Amino acid sequence: MLTLTSPVRTWAHRVPAGLKLGFLALATPLLFTLTTPLPLAFAAIATVGLLATGGVRFAWAALRLLWPLWPFVLILGAWHLWSGDLALGGMVVLRLLTAVTLANFVTMTTRLSDMIQVFQTLARPLAPLGLSPRRLGLAFALVIRFIPVMLDQLTRITDSWSARSPRRPRWRVLVPATLAALDDADHAAEALRARGGAG
Repeated sequence: MLTLTSPVRTWAHRVPAGLKLGFLALATPLLFTLTTPLPLAFAAIATVGLLATGGVRFAWAALRLLWPLWPFVLILGAWHLWSGDLALGGMVVLRLLTAVTLANFVTMTTRLSDMIQVFQTLARPLAPLGLSPRRLGLAFALVIRFIPVMLDQLTRITDSWSARSPRRPRWRVLVPATLAALDDADHAAEALRARGGAG
């Protein structure tokens, strides 16, 4: 399975996972307190500057990960164009792109095992309620791992449709994409059972 990894090592790889995840948990809600275009634009520029500290190759790889968001950006732009509130639409798009870019930065520079360890530590208070921190950590890992896989499958299914039909696929790819996701989940469950389960 794929994951969001950096093609090069950067200074951020040496920062503890808990610190980076804490920064992300604080920065993302802070974006929603910015209600005018100028501060949001500064936040977006600062985020691009943060990517640039990892070098051109790292920054380019991080920006390429924003490509799957284009349908959401298109829908948001069209809606706010129709409603006549382009300023609000621009702020929503800036907020979305900045938040996702920050999340990608943290994910690209943090090993999955380190993120799981942080998540398990945070989940320990739930153990008396019967919720296993290890199983919750495993669920977290599977979600992180499967997101790029599902995006890749959706792209391949869309390309297959386009090669066979002049019509745009739109909603028609949802059923095969859902079935492919369920099939992957079934294979992952079988692999876990073969290795003794989640523990």
